[in-house]
Amino acid sequence: MLKVEEQQPEVFPETLIEKFNEIISRYPEGKQKSALLPMLHEVQAVFGWLSVPSMDKVAGYLGIMPIEVYEVASFYTMYFLKPQGKYMLEVCRTGPCCLVGAEKVMAHIEQTLGVKEGEVTPDGLFSWRGVECLAACGFGPVLQIGPEYTFYENLNEEKVDQLIQDLRNK
Repeated sequence: MLKVEEQQPEVFPETLIEKFNEIISRYPEGKQKSALLPMLHEVQAVFGWLSVPSMDKVAGYLGIMPIEVYEVASFYTMYFLKPQGKYMLEVCRTGPCCLVGAEKVMAHIEQTLGVKEGEVTPDGLFSWRGVECLAACGFGPVLQIGPEYTFYENLNEEKVDQLIQDLRNK
């Protein structure tokens, strides 16, 4: 995982380029731009976030304007435009989860980690944010933890504390 002050390399690893080629091969000739979203996912999986230089490289690889990549990356919340913690805690903040304590869980996460939503803990381990529906309305509050996006239901402060401790002990 990159530190905040680091930039991603100007050269993508060969394994990433091979993955790009495989992704592009899924689309008809002349429709390579359709590969943009999965390519951005691959870049983010390697580096943890999407820097401007990495988005520029993706644009060059697809033969499109960099602004076309920025528009997509800034529109979808699954792309991170700044470095994140090793573990991203995403709490459902929609109505059903809030009715059963999601806001309390988010406040507890903020207090426990000592960082506000969207920030990174000083040790680089954690970031957190509220997200839209995680499709488990009957089991709220719900959160998922990336990068694997493991899903946790029926949360309370004690369960959150245990999850954070388990991640710290990995």
